[in-house]
Amino acid sequence: MFNIAALLCEAKGLIFYDTKVTVMNRVLNATVQRTADHAAPEITLDPLEIVGGEIRSSENTYFCQAARQLSCVPSSQLCVKLASGGDPTYAFNIRFTGEEVHGTSGSFRHFLWQVCKELQSSALSLLLPCPSASANRNKGKYILTPCPISYAEEQLLHFFGQLLGIAIRADVPLPLDLLGSFWKGLVGEPLDPEQDLQEADVLTYNYVKKFENVADESELEALCAEISSQHHSGESPESPSRPCCTFTYYTMTGEEVELCQGGRSFTVSWENKDVYARAVRSLRLRELQNLECMTAVRAGLGSIIPLQLLTMLSPLEIELRTCGLPYINLEFLKAHTMYQVGLMETDQHIEFFWTALEMFTQEELCKFIKFACNQERIPFTCPCRDGGPDTAHVPPYPMKIAPPDGAAGQSDSRYIRVETCMFMVKLPQYTSLDVMLEKLRYAIHYREDPLSG
Repeated sequence: MFNIAALLCEAKGLIFYDTKVTVMNRVLNATVQRTADHAAPEITLDPLEIVGGEIRSSENTYFCQAARQLSCVPSSQLCVKLASGGDPTYAFNIRFTGEEVHGTSGSFRHFLWQVCKELQSSALSLLLPCPSASANRNKGKYILTPCPISYAEEQLLHFFGQLLGIAIRADVPLPLDLLGSFWKGLVGEPLDPEQDLQEADVLTYNYVKKFENVADESELEALCAEISSQHHSGESPESPSRPCCTFTYYTMTGEEVELCQGGRSFTVSWENKDVYARAVRSLRLRELQNLECMTAVRAGLGSIIPLQLLTMLSPLEIELRTCGLPYINLEFLKAHTMYQVGLMETDQHIEFFWTALEMFTQEELCKFIKFACNQERIPFTCPCRDGGPDTAHVPPYPMKIAPPDGAAGQSDSRYIRVETCMFMVKLPQYTSLDVMLEKLRYAIHYREDPLSG
């Protein structure tokens, strides 16, 4: 007999993504543990620790500052209802030392953006750049660092999992670029020994294939000679003039390990070359699965959202739900924009504004979104357009365009200001498209972290 969860897991490929999201949202709202009469936890971050963009120690990162302060907060206090409307509830509030920030949304979204930036940098060691990047494949993608972990690192991985769940409840797409094997591990789906190895480490994949495809002993000897010259390996003890490979290989972190007991003195031969190839492949797949680290991440995620929800999602769908799309759909943004204080979509400077955005690259559009609402990615669905009974917008929507504060000075000499908590752009009435382009580009390149609300 199959239970409902098992049936959903078997049939998950037959269910529309929007239907899954609807079910998921209902479950998330039904599992809220922090009620309205409980104040949100508050953490204090010191921006001076990361001033200039150079983080001197992992302990100074926003990620570690937050992990330390939230370690004593029960996870139940972080389980809030889905963010909705103009004043959403988030898992915790953020105060920046020395900053006067009005509202909570902008600072919370900026925190998540900064944390993702730290995770995908050398400041933290939880994630590792995809090895295939050295062969110009999957550049910018990351995997969990495959190595034994200390208790402190386990706690940081647990917090990483909590942040994934917090972002799901907040409906803030995280700008994380994680390889597909990570999402497979998160939902408990097995890795494909061919495809996932090739995606993660194409050099090792090709290395394994060379041993699997050698046609005769002379070809194997030539392959071993090539490898020996590259890695300065020794000669075969049975035949001193003959180069050899031994049952060793390098981990993703660069450590040479034995693939079997006594592997350094065990020579690869025609008879055991397939065993050697399988051992190398198995090493890499174990590193990709990274069960110890993934268990910690799943435990953190499970403290914020029910893990049973993952049984109905594919790896791609949980990535979409957590990270959204890495590009901006201008038509969708335009459909979710409001004009305030008498402004209309047909006003000339509003038309200049949209024309300018259409001329932007995706990189520039992401910088504009970061400037305007303090997050780099925005949701690509919204219930207000789906015709459902709940017509509230998903934050940060809708974008609002309003006139600038005050009326002093020539419009072309004024600068664009934003209220990040409200996703409001205060747009002067520029007189030409060229001026609009100049002011927008100035804003996104020189005002990266406005934190104005």
